[in-house]
Amino acid sequence: MILAVALFASCGQTASHQNSPPADSMLSCHNNMPERFGAAPGDTASHIPAKGKVSHEGMKFIPEGTYRMGDLDGEGRPDESPAHTVKVNGFWMDTHEVTNAEFREFVKATGYVTTAEKAPDWEEIKKQVPPGTPKPPDSLLVAASLVFTPPDHPVPLDNAAQWWRWVKGADWRHPEGPNSNINGKDNYPVVQVSWDDAQAYARWAGKRLPTEAEWEWAARGGLKDKSYPWGNEGIETGKPKANTWQGHFPDRNSDWDGHTGLARTASYAPNGYGLYDMAGNVWEWCADWYNANYYQTIAGKVSDNPTGPAASYDPMEPTIPKRTIRGGSFMCNASYCKGYRVASRMKTSPDSGLENLGFRCVSSE
Repeated sequence: MILAVALFASCGQTASHQNSPPADSMLSCHNNMPERFGAAPGDTASHIPAKGKVSHEGMKFIPEGTYRMGDLDGEGRPDESPAHTVKVNGFWMDTHEVTNAEFREFVKATGYVTTAEKAPDWEEIKKQVPPGTPKPPDSLLVAASLVFTPPDHPVPLDNAAQWWRWVKGADWRHPEGPNSNINGKDNYPVVQVSWDDAQAYARWAGKRLPTEAEWEWAARGGLKDKSYPWGNEGIETGKPKANTWQGHFPDRNSDWDGHTGLARTASYAPNGYGLYDMAGNVWEWCADWYNANYYQTIAGKVSDNPTGPAASYDPMEPTIPKRTIRGGSFMCNASYCKGYRVASRMKTSPDSGLENLGFRCVSSE
């Protein structure tokens, strides 16, 4: 199928006219997105050889537990409700997001080529679209990824195309475009990686991507019913606690937390489980399909290690499958996005590559 790669990773709650919330906050940040013909779907991980026995170096053990998953502070989007009870077995989780150095090791060992580095193949796409579908312009069939390009003036927040654009040659080695690089950034989170890329890395490392239930349980860090990994203190109260946006989004970042873009991993204090950056810095891929109504289907019972819905459903783009992403990013601001809340959910197509989207892995072994 053709995947119009739309951006969902910049926000969790939105405003359509400066700081005034829209009537339906699920709609505004999904309108007028830059699009291209997406890469043809494929199993990119099956041919990747696994390392063997997983190493727990750089991981923390997250104990089993039962908790209330979802919106508990009344600030969530509709897809965070109703809150429901979840039981999670113990598991190991990376203490920080997968870094450029770690991803480079994987690419060197396997020769893996990421989604953003591949031009969409029209011959493959043509097999999955209605007969007679015209070939898109060659300018759309290029290896590219979405790069954050902030305006130099305030803009309405209902059109994310005003601060995101497709850039030919943007990929994990060149996260801001072909003239950028990751020199000296070995300890920064790898970005511009698709869900397929994250899956392939996890397989090679002998790990897997976390389920949403595991991710949220781990992000809570042993705290009960709190809004953030550190508790309920506001994001800009006290000392900086995460890499987020301060100032006026998207045109002015005051740099109060010490960063205007990505930060190196572990730049802020860990949560109670010893995990870094479970709020802010980059959104993180989860294993689950995204379904806007999923929480409604499991309400009123205890879900034992849920793995998410059987299929994707996003009412905004019902023909495009989506995976769930968690944690917020350096672009999250209270006036536009509270993606750094532990319950906040967002979603994007599995072939998406974004300047503020990465991942971390878990293991049950």
